[in-house]
Amino acid sequence: MRNRNTNIILRGVSILFLTVAFVITVTSLITYSRQRNSYPSGMTVAGVPVGGLSPAQASQRLLEVYTSPIEATYNDAIIHIDPGAVGFQVDVETMLAAADLSRTGGSFWGGFWDYIWNRTPPESQIPLSASVSEERLREYLQNEISSRYDQPPSPAQPIPGGTSFLPGAPGQTLDLDRAVLLITDALRSPSNRSIALSFIRSTAARPTIENLEILLKQIIVTSDFDGVIGFYMIDLQTGQEIHFAMNSKQEISVEPDIAFTASSTIKVPIVASYLINRGSNLDPATSEVILRTLGRSDNSATDLVLERIDPSNGPLFVTRDMEAIGLQNTFLGGMFYLGAPNLLPGRITPSNARTDISTAPDSYSQTTPSEMGILIADIYQCAENSGGALIAAFPDKVTPETCQLLFDFMAQDKLGALIQGGVPDGTLVPHKHGYVLSPRDGVMHDTSDVGIVYTPGGNFVLSIYTYHPVQNIWDITNPLFVNLTQAVYNYFNISVQ
Repeated sequence: MRNRNTNIILRGVSILFLTVAFVITVTSLITYSRQRNSYPSGMTVAGVPVGGLSPAQASQRLLEVYTSPIEATYNDAIIHIDPGAVGFQVDVETMLAAADLSRTGGSFWGGFWDYIWNRTPPESQIPLSASVSEERLREYLQNEISSRYDQPPSPAQPIPGGTSFLPGAPGQTLDLDRAVLLITDALRSPSNRSIALSFIRSTAARPTIENLEILLKQIIVTSDFDGVIGFYMIDLQTGQEIHFAMNSKQEISVEPDIAFTASSTIKVPIVASYLINRGSNLDPATSEVILRTLGRSDNSATDLVLERIDPSNGPLFVTRDMEAIGLQNTFLGGMFYLGAPNLLPGRITPSNARTDISTAPDSYSQTTPSEMGILIADIYQCAENSGGALIAAFPDKVTPETCQLLFDFMAQDKLGALIQGGVPDGTLVPHKHGYVLSPRDGVMHDTSDVGIVYTPGGNFVLSIYTYHPVQNIWDITNPLFVNLTQAVYNYFNISVQ
């Protein structure tokens, strides 16, 4: 009887344990099945923890993180950037599909067994799947940030009544390329969504060339000179030009340019023609003659150069060579000695044919400010980079060494006034000045100077010609040349003016 009761009790206990085990198993299975419908703990999608969340909840969390604004600071401004405004799109469906595959891809019973034994599932990381439109991002940066918060440099401004400039202020412009990288990284980060945009500091801008031209004209108007002045300047770095003329302080046309007596400035074309026709391999005697021609403005030496070009027609060779490089208004009709025959009597050019203005130019020797300036610029281009009209017209006769030799001779003109008087001591100024007493009345009517000025801030050509029908007074004209040169020098060298 006792054994039977014992068996019944044992059977009941066994059934109870089996029932409890079954209930626990079924409960655990139900719990695991429900848990399997959510993402496992330790899973991140695009860096966002989604453990225990359903796909819908995970999607909501991802959108909350990646559609939140980026906070950018630029200078003192704080800017909130909407990801959608810059074309940033998160591919939530692709990421959740990958997360679902990770969640359900393993064995159900293997996962349940790990769950029963409370084993932590391995961490799973789903990478970000998103795109950003760089074109829209750059457009946003340009229109919404750069245009509003950039500080462009302010150019230097001329000081009225003087030859100097008020210095401008440097500017700050958005570093656009770096901003694209920083914002793209922040858009793709779930946590680091604040950035500091950097800028590029730009130097103060040089005054516009139009402002320089205004200043130059003001200098002439406020001077005591009331004759005819022709002015030509070319920036040898950019090719920008200033070209104008004034008569009695009133601006007049330079189309065509005004014909002036070339006086001693014609010695630059003369020596250039000699080097073209006779070469630059000079013997000591010839070097001395050319030095006297350009360095000392010796007329007798100039006639020797012309004779060595051609004993009878040296002036015609000079005129022909200038025509070959496109200078239609620059010519030489005779030698410098008194009584020399005029080989080009009554020569008509576009410039001396003007009827609205006349400087009573010498019938032997004429040029214009622009043509002489262009010639100097051509010599510079030839010497510096084998360019310009001289080499183009005479490719077998002219070399950079030829042109540099010509500048070396011009640099020996040590007048110390006119253009040279407007630059700091020690400035290299290969130039040729000219003035002459009129054979009609013994008075000086013409003063001119042409040359190139080498400066730290840039090199430039100046060509200035003046004429006064009564008398070209040195104490009036020389300060005018000096002030005009000083203004141009200061324009190129604001920091050291």
